[in-house]
Amino acid sequence: MATITTPEVKPKSAPISLTPNAIAKVKEIMAQQNPAPAGLRVGVVGGGCSGFSYSMSFENSAGMMDKVFEMDGLKVYVDATSAMYLNGCTVDYLETLEGAGFKFENPNVKSTCGCGSSFNV
Repeated sequence: MATITTPEVKPKSAPISLTPNAIAKVKEIMAQQNPAPAGLRVGVVGGGCSGFSYSMSFENSAGMMDKVFEMDGLKVYVDATSAMYLNGCTVDYLETLEGAGFKFENPNVKSTCGCGSSFNV
């Protein structure tokens, strides 16, 4: 009797990760939207003092060039171009005395501008 083995297909890992704090905050904000969006788009756009800046917005469906990743029940959309710049990036949500917001930790960044809102790779 012959044994047939099939190669194991592993799901493609996301280029970006969101901490549990970030996922919880995004879900909290999404729940307040009417109608509720399908997921979160994370990307990189040109502009700012150093050349690039991060973008986050709600999305209802994937575009042609998007990859969709599931993170603890949250759909995260990343376009192919942004994926190159976000590879290995972690997004966290912080609340401090100075304020609250999402923080990007990106190992690909070579320099940032003085105000910290844009970066260069």
